[in-house]
Amino acid sequence: MDLALPYLMLGPAMLVVFAVLVYPLWEGVKASTKLYRYGKVIAEVGFDNYVKLWSDPQFLNALWVTLKYVTLAVSLETVLGFTLALFCAREFAGIRLLRTVLIIPMVITPVVVAILFRLIYASDAGMLTALSVAVGGGEVQILGDPLKAFIGLVVLDVWEWTPLMFLIILAGLQSLPQEPFEAARVDGAGAWRSFIDLTLPMMRPVLAIAIVLRTIDAFGTFDQVFVLTRGGPGESTKLLSIYGYDTAFKFQMTGYASALFVTLGLIMLALALMAIRLIQRGEEK
Repeated sequence: MDLALPYLMLGPAMLVVFAVLVYPLWEGVKASTKLYRYGKVIAEVGFDNYVKLWSDPQFLNALWVTLKYVTLAVSLETVLGFTLALFCAREFAGIRLLRTVLIIPMVITPVVVAILFRLIYASDAGMLTALSVAVGGGEVQILGDPLKAFIGLVVLDVWEWTPLMFLIILAGLQSLPQEPFEAARVDGAGAWRSFIDLTLPMMRPVLAIAIVLRTIDAFGTFDQVFVLTRGGPGESTKLLSIYGYDTAFKFQMTGYASALFVTLGLIMLALALMAIRLIQRGEEK
């Protein structure tokens, strides 16, 4: 009984994990091997849905848009988050208030953030248009232009999720041992030299974890895009999540959409495994 007690205590948690993660994932994989019509299974197609994906120009375009979006957004968030963390790692008057203010965007509901930015970007009565008119300009067209809409979506993501990178990196900076930095100062090393030789190498595992977590989250971005652009104009902001939603609910292609989301999950899993391997190599060195 004593040996079984730890497993019995884990039982409720394992049931929750199975109910909210394992079972839906298994059902999704099963659905991806079927052909549906109006919610009913009409054929077993095996891996045909997966094969079809890679010859589907809309899927390939959505994958390309998603990769661009994730790469640009996560890169900017990492750089800005690191910069803010370096600044806020110091102690000075008002630092606690500043840290609190910096994390506010992260705690706002994504849908609310999207509505806020839609009001800012609106060409007829948006904040950008109002400012432009005030200085003698005209309407500022953001959501009606493919490139500007994509950039506007990235700006929204950076504003909302840079605080997450800031918090993770700040925690990493505050946990670094101080002895190497004191020794470097005694040897005459400046702030830049200490940053390159000490801070960056020691922060590599923390950065890898932060980037992986944010990348996985960014791949699943849906709320903000759905409220702000719904994938438009054209297909300039149609991420995989939006294409999958349209496929499942607008076109009722449930099996094909399931194959799409399983593929997206496998891509994120591969990224996570690669990052874990990179962290392990860094620790071995």
